[in-house]
This record gives sequence, structure tokens and C-alpha cells, in this order.
Amino acid sequence: MADDLDDSLEEPGARRERQQEKEKGEEPQKSYETILEQQIQAGITELERPAPNLFLSGLSAGLDVSLSLLLMATMRTLTEDTLPHAVSEMLVANMYSAGFLFVILGRSELFTEHTTLAVLPVLDGRASLRQLGRLWGLIYAANLIGATAFAAFAAFTGPRLGVIAPRAFGEIAAGMVDHPGWVILLSGILAGWLMGLLSWLVAASRDTIGQIFIVWLVTFAIGFLHLHHCMAGAAEVLAGVFIGQGADLADFGKFLFWSTLGNVVGGIVFVALIKYGHAHSRS
Repeated sequence: MADDLDDSLEEPGARRERQQEKEKGEEPQKSYETILEQQIQAGITELERPAPNLFLSGLSAGLDVSLSLLLMATMRTLTEDTLPHAVSEMLVANMYSAGFLFVILGRSELFTEHTTLAVLPVLDGRASLRQLGRLWGLIYAANLIGATAFAAFAAFTGPRLGVIAPRAFGEIAAGMVDHPGWVILLSGILAGWLMGLLSWLVAASRDTIGQIFIVWLVTFAIGFLHLHHCMAGAAEVLAGVFIGQGADLADFGKFLFWSTLGNVVGGIVFVALIKYGHAHSRS
């Protein structure tokens, strides 16, 4: 069925080329037009979902993406004093990817995906700004509630299990908030761009293994560079707030404002507008 949908979205010339390559035993790449149409249709589906469904899916995403925090803090505790710093950072960044794999492969609603995905139907004239605002508001609130709940759970449970040193939460939180607002903004723009690009590349991928690799590669880069993702970072900062190390509520407010703004700008300007303009101009 998915192949039939792809064929119906392609131009006749592209369809003939695709058929020729199939006859040769080759699997062609999806065209820009096909990816754009798939992204627009996915965005319309999300925009039209009932509010309770969106909220529950967003809550699940906030909880799922925050699992990275627990794994990162555990890995940091285990490796910080035993392995070289560069090796420890790479291992922690791998743990950062885990929560995003759970969210994206599990099809939960993560805000930074929808800063790009849900904008495309609006740009194409198939959805309104009011629908976009409704979707963003529901998912953002649900993600934040889920991240807050999991941060409290991790801060309470991790040290008591004996697998996480409290200082690990403080160090992770401090790494997010010990920057001027403009640095968090620019970092958030880059993270938003990468997350929007991630959504596009996942749509371009033809199999689950390819999607897993893409999600890992992009989110590993975000974690390794310590870029500011508003939801994953919210759990990281709040765990420090709850444990009483590395950050306070004022730091959290500063982080959340600038990282959210940066993620939105990065997702809309550097992916939605540019990818839409490029693909739409070719159709």
C-alpha cells in the first residue's frame, strides 16, 4: 500500500523511471516531490487529530524522550572517572539518542518535529494558522508535563538505585544553563534545524533500519555538541533543579524560553521554508 501511495504522488516521468529501476532490481531514492507530499499529508493527519489523542501522544513523547536523561546520567556516573573525557562524552551522546529512537519509531508527538511537519500544510494552503497553534500548544504542554514528571522520577529514583551519582544530574543541568541567552538561542536554532532535517530524512528512508540509523546519527550529533533541545533539555535541567544541583527555576525559565524560540526558528526557517520552497518550485 505504501508503494502504491508513493507511485500516485510521483510525476509520470518519475514513475516511469522508478518502474525501469525496479525492473533492473534497483530501489530508487524518493523524489523531493514525493517526500514533500508525504510530509504534508502526515502534517494534515496530525492537525486533524482529536485534542485528547494529541495530548496523550504528546505526554507519551515527553516521558519517552526523557528516558535519555536516565541513561545519560548512569553512563556519566560509570565512565566519568574511569575513561578519557572524549570517550565518556561519546558514550553519553549515544545514550542521548535512545529517547529519540523511542519517540520517533514509536510515532509519539514531539514538539520539535511538528515545528517543521505541521508548518508544511499551512505553507501549502491546506491548513490554517489556528490549527497550527492548537497543535503546537497541545503538544508543547503535553511534552513539558511528561518531561517534568520523568525528571522528578529520575532525580528521586536514580540515586536510590545506586546507579547514578547526584552530581551527574547537576553536571548535565549546568551544561545546559551555563550560557548567555543568545548562545542558547543559536544552539537551539541549530538543534531545531537538525530535528526538522531528521523528520525529512526519516520520510525519505525506505526501511526501518535506515530510519534507526538516521535518528541515531542526527540525535547523537545534537547530544555530542550539547545543543539545546527544548524538551530533552527540559528534563535535564529540571532533574538538576529537583536534585538541588546545577540549576534553579530561574535557570530553567531562561533555558526554556531561548531554546524553544531557537528550535522553532531552526525548524521553520531552515527546514520548512527552504525544503518546501525547493521541492515546491520543482513540482
